[in-house]
Amino acid sequence: MDSASLDSAVLDSAALDNADPLAGCRELFYSPDTAQLSAYLDGNSLGRPLKATAEKLPRFVEDAWGSRLIRGWDEKWMDEPLAVGDRLGEVVLGAAPGQAFIGDSTSVLLYKLIRAAVDARPGRDEIIVDRDNFPTDRFIIEGIAVERNATIRWVESRPASGVRPEDLTELLNERTAVVVLSHVAYRSGFLADAPGITALVHEAGALMLWDLCHSVGSVPLELDAWGVALAVGCTYKYLNGGPGSPAFAYVNSALQGQLQQPIWGWMGAHDPFGMTESYRPADNLRRFITGTPPILAMQPLKDMVELIASVGMDAVREKSVKLTEYALELADALLVPLGAEVASPRDAAERGSHITVDHPRFAEVTQLLWERGVIPDFRPPHGLRIGLSPLSTGFAELEHGIRSIREVLLGLS
Repeated sequence: MDSASLDSAVLDSAALDNADPLAGCRELFYSPDTAQLSAYLDGNSLGRPLKATAEKLPRFVEDAWGSRLIRGWDEKWMDEPLAVGDRLGEVVLGAAPGQAFIGDSTSVLLYKLIRAAVDARPGRDEIIVDRDNFPTDRFIIEGIAVERNATIRWVESRPASGVRPEDLTELLNERTAVVVLSHVAYRSGFLADAPGITALVHEAGALMLWDLCHSVGSVPLELDAWGVALAVGCTYKYLNGGPGSPAFAYVNSALQGQLQQPIWGWMGAHDPFGMTESYRPADNLRRFITGTPPILAMQPLKDMVELIASVGMDAVREKSVKLTEYALELADALLVPLGAEVASPRDAAERGSHITVDHPRFAEVTQLLWERGVIPDFRPPHGLRIGLSPLSTGFAELEHGIRSIREVLLGLS
């Protein structure tokens, strides 16, 4: 790309930032000086912290924890997993109250709900999942298949895209218990047809579980309207909950009395403080909780949910589409001529909030970029992911990041 064309790209990014109605949101996030970090393109792995969180956490330590101490459980904390779940459902999940809760890690919640789904479909002993799904989803399913003597039916999806309804038609049958798919594919960013696939699976008598890790907070969700049975997602990506922040789960109200999750603990019991001799699950969504909820770790998530509520998910999605469209334009102009290949959908309707670009030397490139404060991430065998968190990422930042990828790649040639 000649210098005139590159200058044009720079001007375009400035114009896009000036026209961005959400540009002011970037000032709400903590960011180090540019000497440490000049472009953060990995918001789909770990979101930036909000300045509000940095201000509120010390107050939580001093007041809610330090002053109220054990009284906090009676005053608020016992209900916190369900209360935050309800707000999450209202703002980003499209879920009525009483169906979402904050709980364990993504892996543990996947285990609980997939195992419960298999057990709730007696006579059905098959689990469907795609081979390119995130490792934890596949590994959890492999373990459950061993425990329950179930069979895994693998969807041979296209790595550069994802699973479509027609990919399931020959796999679904009277033995299918549950189907587990990612709403946005972690490699390519492919956005699946959630309502279409959900309807297809439920027509076959199976249960549909969606992994929402790469879509929640960046793509509008309508779990109730889509008729989704089960869903799990993390909160440290587009929900900016911080490293290791707890995951959430959604259980459709129609199913809650039918499912028995396998990890029984005192917080999921009907009478947690009754210290009863045997376990009886709670009558409501609390039955899916096991141990003491991670109250401290929920606090940053609450701040981000309120920020999203203030701007609306439609505006978040509009910004996300503009960012990924611009990323594709820059990748085509700056990286494809150097032998890179775009491995993400071109159609915005089939794309989440990240794109992947492949090149045989991107493992080396990523390491060198990190050393100079430009942070994308790498996924084997040779995919560089450009993750764009709509409320904290700017267009000039994106342009600088992709131009840096080009410079490093040129330096290796």
